[in-house]
Amino acid sequence: MSVEVAYALPDRQLLTPVSLAANSSIEQAIEESGILREFPEIDLSKQKVGIFGQVCSLDKILSSEDRVEIYRPLKQNPMDARRVRLQK
Repeated sequence: MSVEVAYALPDRQLLTPVSLAANSSIEQAIEESGILREFPEIDLSKQKVGIFGQVCSLDKILSSEDRVEIYRPLKQNPMDARRVRLQK
């Protein structure tokens, strides 16, 4: 089956296609993609992952054509950022 693994920083993003055996997990897709070597700052024990914007666990079984996403921690709460912009 074919899936994509995505990770993005403000100035750089990577979308890697991966071919996996049926019944593979999110964690297997991430490891197979090589994205952890490309972005050593990724810590799967702390960062959330998901499929098409839906947060999932690392052991979630994938379907063909899924996009696995690795989410960065927020630097600022979005509501606080809006308040700051409105005050300016």
